[in-house]
Amino acid sequence: MTKSILLVGVGGQGTILAGKILTSGLLTKGYDVKMSEIHGMSQRGGSVSTHVRYGDVVHSAVIEKGGADVLISFEQMEAMRWLAYLKPGGRAVVNSQVILPQSVLTGQKTYPQGIVENIAAKVEATVLDATGEAAKVGNPRGQNILLVGAAVKLLGLEDIDWHGVIAQNVRPQFVEMNQKAFDKGLELV
Repeated sequence: MTKSILLVGVGGQGTILAGKILTSGLLTKGYDVKMSEIHGMSQRGGSVSTHVRYGDVVHSAVIEKGGADVLISFEQMEAMRWLAYLKPGGRAVVNSQVILPQSVLTGQKTYPQGIVENIAAKVEATVLDATGEAAKVGNPRGQNILLVGAAVKLLGLEDIDWHGVIAQNVRPQFVEMNQKAFDKGLELV
């Protein structure tokens, strides 16, 4: 059976690194894994999505609407934007962080209120202050790895050597703080 994880966020939040870490870990477990990245205007704070699919045999990396087992959102509005991709009974992990898009910063639009409550009313959602929790373990930018830890817990994939996978995918000076962020994500779910 194929499982699908959709990671969404805003450029610069580390969604692509998070996807690479998930992919690397799943490969060590012997799964067939496919990953697809969509950058959009990521360099300008635009929407970014990373699709990770794994199982015995995976034919496509792309997750269709209604096909994600887990939606990991690095920002509230991105969670709402991609919610239709979650399958019935799927789970959302949402970082409570708000990143104002350019249209809000220039006064053309307003940021919607009640996003988290709206999501929680529609699907089973775990809302975390991933940014704040990552800062508490010494890595304010480690929200992405913390969210990976949360997803790993939801998917029951704790038996993979995630600390080793992290060590292989981040710069040596950031390994320990990212491992701590990952462990915090496991703990919070």
